[in-house]
Amino acid sequence: MAQALGYVTKNEVGNFQGTLNLGGTSRINIVANDNKESEKQPDFRIVDARGQELGGGWFKTGEVSGKEYISLTFAHPTLGPRKVYANLGQAYGKEADEFAILWNPQDD
Repeated sequence: MAQALGYVTKNEVGNFQGTLNLGGTSRINIVANDNKESEKQPDFRIVDARGQELGGGWFKTGEVSGKEYISLTFAHPTLGPRKVYANLGQAYGKEADEFAILWNPQDD
């Protein structure tokens, strides 16, 4: 079952601000990558309050729903050796501009 790792709010220019709960609560920003030069580069950069990059986000399209969503990958030494994968999803019972960072843990 999916777990919320944090919550963000989308602002008027399409970026997100909120909190991430991975080994402690951190303020984060998910900002558009305006300098994207190839498809492999993320559509968004995830940065903490100090400006350290924590990962990236890519636009994806759901196989069943056909709806666009943002897939997130967190990778930083403070998180350990493994990447953490999550998606931005509409936060249940919240306003239209509020999103949950949803992690669906899987056994390796």
